[in-house]
Amino acid sequence: MKKILICLIGVCMLNACATDAYTGESKVAKTAWGTGIGAALGAGVGALVGGEKGALIGAGIGGAAGAATGGYMDVQESKLRQKLTGTGVQVARDGDNIRLIMPNSITFDTNNDVMKTSANAALDSVAEVAKEYDKTKLQIIGHTDSTGNDKINDPLSQRRATTVANYLAMRGVAGSRLYAVGMGSKQPIASNATEEGRAQNRRVEIHLINAQ
Repeated sequence: MKKILICLIGVCMLNACATDAYTGESKVAKTAWGTGIGAALGAGVGALVGGEKGALIGAGIGGAAGAATGGYMDVQESKLRQKLTGTGVQVARDGDNIRLIMPNSITFDTNNDVMKTSANAALDSVAEVAKEYDKTKLQIIGHTDSTGNDKINDPLSQRRATTVANYLAMRGVAGSRLYAVGMGSKQPIASNATEEGRAQNRRVEIHLINAQ
């Protein structure tokens, strides 16, 4: 059974090596990881039920489920990267989830929660993809730098996150899929000791979460 399992996962990995169109690096697609992990789990359960035959059946079912999950997010990531090129929005992958990092330079002025029109095109693209792939949840998180205090930063970041969520809702994304939260200065991604670092920390992130 171990040999069968190793072969199944190996085939998934070999068939999934590809070149990243954005970095030029060779990598294993996340669909393949989902397939391999699904196959492993499915085979384990199948073996408990029906020995080697059960392992084969379980691996097939588990692999298909894993591939579906990984592939669903892979396609969204690819479309978002294409549509958001040149907008200033950074697209990052975190496991099965996707992070869109929007700096304040295109979203909000300092100490302001009125969204700039420069963010409209990017958010229109996000809404378009989100409506097409409606199995994901969208968590919108507002962040500030450490200037000021929590009494100012926390509600400001919440209002900014809510503004972005409302815009996506107006563009047709179901409100039940949207969750807005303000983190203030609690989750910096750079040092607040420099202006450059503070500028990076002032941002809104949209997390597309796999809810399948």
